[in-house]
Amino acid sequence: MTRRISLRARVLPAVVAAGILVPAVAGAAPASAATAPQVSCTSGKAGLAAKLQKDITAALASRTGTVAIGLRDRTTNTTCTLRATTSYDSASVVKVTVLAALLWDAKKTNRYLTSRESTLATAMITKSDNAATTSLWNQLGVTKVKGFLTAAGMTRTVPGSGGYWGLTQINVTDEQRLLSLISAKNSVLSDNTRAYILKLMKNVVSSQKWGTPAGAPSAVSVHVKNGWLQRATRGWRVHSIGTFQGGGHDYTVSVLTDGNSTMNYGVTTIQAVAKAIHRDLTPTAPAASRYTPTATPQEAYVAVPRG
Repeated sequence: MTRRISLRARVLPAVVAAGILVPAVAGAAPASAATAPQVSCTSGKAGLAAKLQKDITAALASRTGTVAIGLRDRTTNTTCTLRATTSYDSASVVKVTVLAALLWDAKKTNRYLTSRESTLATAMITKSDNAATTSLWNQLGVTKVKGFLTAAGMTRTVPGSGGYWGLTQINVTDEQRLLSLISAKNSVLSDNTRAYILKLMKNVVSSQKWGTPAGAPSAVSVHVKNGWLQRATRGWRVHSIGTFQGGGHDYTVSVLTDGNSTMNYGVTTIQAVAKAIHRDLTPTAPAASRYTPTATPQEAYVAVPRG
């Protein structure tokens, strides 16, 4: 059964490191608070890269923990990255990978999803149902999940062991790769497959539609999947990935975080970054048209081993 908790329901005592960490491989020790995050941006549009770099850096200036960011806008040939290969526990974000793997495997045998699979897939994405995810994860098995990861070029993603799919190791580079496959024509996922995934991500329940959609103008179509979990070390992992089309843009955003003292802290960090990105890409959109997520975000709480 899916277990959801509100931000007010659980709070972890602060265990975050002091300051934002510099780019590092997973498991590296925290850097000092005086070291600013180094966001790297490029763009085919004059002035946009510098603007994004400045505003994303400002959004992170007072935040603690480790934040990884990926942005790609096809329309302006714009990219931004921060800690692109640092690994994080996936939490519920991995559910998009599970769905893509299921559809990729079905395509190999030229079959449609069964009614059971469709029901489970819908619950897994739109309501972040953990039991549905476990059923599909067990049906696929780690071998098929790895097969999809190889086909997708997600070379640094490592499936969780012992049935703990929420401890799959993910990174911004691979999540951006996944979002790219979902949002543009390619040889890995069929057009029908991509449309199905986008439909489910678009229909995520409002209480779980937080994170990267924050600040998106109404002219932009939003597709999102979020996740969070708590562990004994490095506090709360809070993540959000999304694809956005419309308003003259076609872009994907991934924000992964850990070292958060509370779920709310991580959500606030992600939404500050998202607002800066949406504002810089669509500066003429009226403030009143921009998406404001719920003040009490929810997500399925993913089980982790004790200790």
